[in-house]
Amino acid sequence: MRTPLPALTGSSPHNSLQHQRPKRQRLWQPKRALITAASLEHPHTETIRARLDELNVPTTLLRGNAVRGIKGESEQETYRRAKSTLVVAVAPPSQFKLQPIPPSADYQFHLAQGCPAHCQYCYLAGSLGGPPLTRLYANLDEILANLSRYLEPGREVSFEVSCYTDPLALEHLSGSLSACIEHFGKLEDATLRYVSKFSNIEPFLDLEHSGNTRARASINAAPVERLEGGTAPVRERLNAVRQLALPKERGGGDYPVGLVIAPIMPGENWREEYTKLFEEIQTALDFDCDLTFELITHRFTPKSKTVLQGWYPATKLDLEESSRSVKRNKFGGTKYVYPKNVMSELRDFFEEELSRRFPKAEILYWT
Repeated sequence: MRTPLPALTGSSPHNSLQHQRPKRQRLWQPKRALITAASLEHPHTETIRARLDELNVPTTLLRGNAVRGIKGESEQETYRRAKSTLVVAVAPPSQFKLQPIPPSADYQFHLAQGCPAHCQYCYLAGSLGGPPLTRLYANLDEILANLSRYLEPGREVSFEVSCYTDPLALEHLSGSLSACIEHFGKLEDATLRYVSKFSNIEPFLDLEHSGNTRARASINAAPVERLEGGTAPVRERLNAVRQLALPKERGGGDYPVGLVIAPIMPGENWREEYTKLFEEIQTALDFDCDLTFELITHRFTPKSKTVLQGWYPATKLDLEESSRSVKRNKFGGTKYVYPKNVMSELRDFFEEELSRRFPKAEILYWT
């Protein structure tokens, strides 16, 4: 039986973050689950169905693999239906040809597609087509077995598992991320990376991970956090990272950890707001640990702007193109980013502050 985490004491003015085992957050419970015919051929489906039954989630077995009946009379109704529906499906063959995902990792692979959170800046809005359904993949064994094709003896290969979903948001329904962590714990020259806005990390604390999984949280300053509906509060995310990073003898998981500050937005009083965030991080991680930072500024595409404004017509998110610079990729796509002078000011501030406050941590990249 685990002992409670030690609480910090002291009178620091920014020491408001209480260090304790993260409160049991309200996890996503879909209103219905649709189970495709193809998924019934895989044993992991039974694990998912058992967890859905425990939560009394109504399930429907589909005769085929197509999902119908999601589209509503308005875009908002379609969004609501999709966001409250879980589909248990099979990862398509195209996902078994892994793609590079610089600068995050060498390759990306997927346990699911879609996310139950309601972030008003959601980057998936521009990259996934159709209603924003959450699809949980049943062919987990095939997904993990496929990774061996990309291993290179003598060279560490990194894998990112959070590109198309928040895997921790679905862990209570699947156990898929736990299985991944244990799988990578048995591998040599391979590391796993996940990032989440949730805090239900209890299942990970006793896993044999061999230091091969870097557990990361996506965090932000308070004004941006208000755009992140349906997620765990940033304080809970930091408590979760603390618990994961603490050594075993202190009740933790002894994981390498990371903080992804994204999307960085220079709103009103942004220096003061991000300074408060840095102080909360210092309070949470007041011990030596293997810590990295990833710094990602806000950007959007014409497609994602249209989709997001349809999903969140009352959003306060700044999507004004005239205040941005246009960035084009090699395929001719357009992206709106902050102008060079703004990017330079932001980067100087973040890199100077984080280097000063966390001298042993590594800033992996700025983008």
